[in-house]
Amino acid sequence: MRILKLTPRIEKSLLARRARQDIEAQSVAGEIVADVRKRGDAALFAWTKKLDDTNLARGGVWISKKEIRAAERQVSSEFVNAVQRAAKNVRRVAEKQLPRAWSCETEPGVRISQRVTPIEAIGCYIPGGHFSLVSTLVMTAVPAQVAGVPRIVAVCPKANAAYLAAAHVLGITELARIGGAQAIAALAYGTKSIPRVEKIFGPGNKYVTAAKQIVSGDCAIDLPAGPTEAIVLAAEGKASWIAADLLAQAEHAKDAGSFFVTTSRDLARQVQREVLWQLSELPFGMAHSSSKLAGAILVADSLEYACEFVNRFAPEHLSLPENSAELLRKIHSAGTIFIGPWGAQPLGDYATGSNHVLPTGGWARKRGGLSTADFVKCVSVQTISRNGFRRLAGTVETLAESEGLLAHRNAVRIRL
Repeated sequence: MRILKLTPRIEKSLLARRARQDIEAQSVAGEIVADVRKRGDAALFAWTKKLDDTNLARGGVWISKKEIRAAERQVSSEFVNAVQRAAKNVRRVAEKQLPRAWSCETEPGVRISQRVTPIEAIGCYIPGGHFSLVSTLVMTAVPAQVAGVPRIVAVCPKANAAYLAAAHVLGITELARIGGAQAIAALAYGTKSIPRVEKIFGPGNKYVTAAKQIVSGDCAIDLPAGPTEAIVLAAEGKASWIAADLLAQAEHAKDAGSFFVTTSRDLARQVQREVLWQLSELPFGMAHSSSKLAGAILVADSLEYACEFVNRFAPEHLSLPENSAELLRKIHSAGTIFIGPWGAQPLGDYATGSNHVLPTGGWARKRGGLSTADFVKCVSVQTISRNGFRRLAGTVETLAESEGLLAHRNAVRIRL
């Protein structure tokens, strides 16, 4: 992991690199989405065979109860307990996040209320490379359940026993063995095998991300989810713990960006040595590539500038292991923030209850991570009596006339 002096030029380069659109991914995803939208199952089956080597015609789109029962026998009781505990914590947070119904009178005779209703059908995209991401199923399905979503569909290209057993623990029964851009298109537009959903949740690779953006004009999506990002911001601390957090996020993908931002060149060198040593102890994988190609150790002249950089970068994950109270006051853009030296980032990835589906690519400047509010619709209801109408009629006539909307004015005046 390189040590770089954090300068405006370096910052500009990092932000520009992250902002680049992957034209190739957009093109490939666009072709797949258009094909599935046009040909339905025929295209879904063909792309799944070509890209995932899965024969849906032979094995079926949907995972059977028999397969799920077999998967349950393959996992340990410790695994089941871990899923239950993680789900319990996610559920507890999700219940706090759920928007509430309310009612208020803005004028005598004018009552505005809010109804909170769940989205009717949602799709959970679960990445499935070497391992199916059980944690993403928990993070997307549990808030949907708390919100009261009637239909929850989970899709995963390589469903392993752990994933299937976790789905059973959570009570998710609609599980499709599809993935990639073709799965996103099937969820968004529907096929003979896959009924369409109203909104798609969950992260994926660059083709999945591109597909979600393409279909977002027709089917709602949770948020753009690009490569994983992590920043640890500290002028002091335990180098081995800092390095471990950086590598934990770096192992997600070869373009995952992990950065240590500090004002201490000595600590920067310690963390660099720790990163190299810990990599040597890990099996060769994504962390070896991404820490070299996409990550860096950035030495700033001051904590003030370091905090300004963090806010402009708006990372998905941010750790403040030391002097966290002082630093937290200066941070206003991050997907999630870990406070103190014991806040190991993987705790949030799995089990604290805070959701791990988080904004990347600077989106944390505009929104937070996934919450139960993303699974519901807040509908305003307006109840107006004759008295309320008469009190507001003159105000509305005046404003409608100022905008030249005479039919608006007439809809009020005709009732007088």
